[in-house]
Amino acid sequence: MTDLTRRDMIALSSAAMLLPGELHAQTLDAATPFSWKAVVAQAQALSRKPYAETPHNQAAAKIGYEALHKAQFRADRTLWNDQADATGVRFFPLSNTAGQPVAINIVENGRSTPLRYDPTMFDMTPDNPVAQLGPDAGFAGFRFMNGARDADWLVYMGASYFRAAGAEKQYGLSARAIAIDTSLGKEEFPRFTTFWLERTGTDAVTVYALLDGASVTGAYRFGNSLDEEGVHQNIEAALFTRRPIDELGLMPMTSMFWYDQAHRKLATDWRPEIHDSDGLLIRSATGPSHFRALANPKTPHSSDFAEKSPKGFGLLQRDRNFDHYQDDGVFYHRRPSLWATPTKALGAGKVRLYEFPTDSEYTDNVAAYWTPAKPVTGGQRIDVAYRLDWQSVEPAAQSAGKVENVLRGFSDAPGAQPNAMRLVVDFGGLPAKTGLSVAAELGGGTLLKKAAYPILGRPGSWRAVLDINPTGADPVDVQLSLMQGGLMVTELFHYPLLP
Repeated sequence: MTDLTRRDMIALSSAAMLLPGELHAQTLDAATPFSWKAVVAQAQALSRKPYAETPHNQAAAKIGYEALHKAQFRADRTLWNDQADATGVRFFPLSNTAGQPVAINIVENGRSTPLRYDPTMFDMTPDNPVAQLGPDAGFAGFRFMNGARDADWLVYMGASYFRAAGAEKQYGLSARAIAIDTSLGKEEFPRFTTFWLERTGTDAVTVYALLDGASVTGAYRFGNSLDEEGVHQNIEAALFTRRPIDELGLMPMTSMFWYDQAHRKLATDWRPEIHDSDGLLIRSATGPSHFRALANPKTPHSSDFAEKSPKGFGLLQRDRNFDHYQDDGVFYHRRPSLWATPTKALGAGKVRLYEFPTDSEYTDNVAAYWTPAKPVTGGQRIDVAYRLDWQSVEPAAQSAGKVENVLRGFSDAPGAQPNAMRLVVDFGGLPAKTGLSVAAELGGGTLLKKAAYPILGRPGSWRAVLDINPTGADPVDVQLSLMQGGLMVTELFHYPLLP
């Protein structure tokens, strides 16, 4: 799904933790007037020119994981280091996985000043390949440090990717500015080529970015802040298309799902579960919330949810029980959930979930994004505004009952074929002790039996059970909810049950 693999991102992030980060005034050139309007105008002017890709720095190809670890960014060179808050900025050198430099500018008092790359920012031996980059190499990206300067909370690096640690100070899934033709087998990766950084308050920094790609250019403004609940981003973007785009993905997020308790046969690792996210949640403008449990399909798979101006969507890590992962190294139970809230009406379109197979934890194999219903043509301007919240908590629920657990196994119901399946879905937050029933629809397969009952010893929790005969080797698309008196009292659960 990306030229920059998850293994690369983990390597770079791990190296970053060893790169402490006050950039000296002599690294700055003459200041010029700056405004958001000017960034938008620059993106629009760029869209009228032929696309030219930023060349790779050839010396960067020799910089691997070990060299990054040994080239430590000097703590005294942190930008805004004199501010006793979480606005300190440290920078990444180029490497074999991030060889295209980005331009970085500092904005103060309405004026922009270019930040020149300086090899003396890094504490390293003369034979380190980073030292061979030269004085004008440029940067790969940057990260924001907490007040104690012992950890970071937001990173921009690689194409248009960015990622944040949540309230539990743990990185997990990533976001990007835009997704193009992600599920169509011809994915394009526009990239941020220029950044402007402006400290806008205590624990708050605004990042402006210029996006450039073969099909689109764009201006982005990220209002970033950190508090005890996590990381929050208020985002505006003006996009300018160079040519028609078959699949435009807005507010995109990417994650990793290898296996959970419902995919035990995929578990070649000793840990019981391995995933950054376990479900896609969609809050409809009208109607129920949709919860689609993630899967690791045998072949690439797309699931579409048609909506008109939804309240929001996100990839969640709902299961936050350490015992379910037993991972005391990278702590999957602490991974943040990412929630996108449109602040400008989206109109008609769909939330698309795209999944493809993985056999390791180093590949982001899940993507979720909004795709507008109207065709995207060349020479078009598209304005987007939304908020991203990287947190452990979820947005306020629309339904009383939410999906807590998904299990599966073989069925022994009457009439079951040898490959018949049993799907078990637990819902929590239900006050009723009696009177709930299962409403289920199948796309393929035959329903043999269904039941719903309260779970003993777990007040407020109900279990829905379906027994299904599949048809051939195709997944059975399951949709179910719990009903009371003809009314839906839970999220609408979706799942591709794989034979």
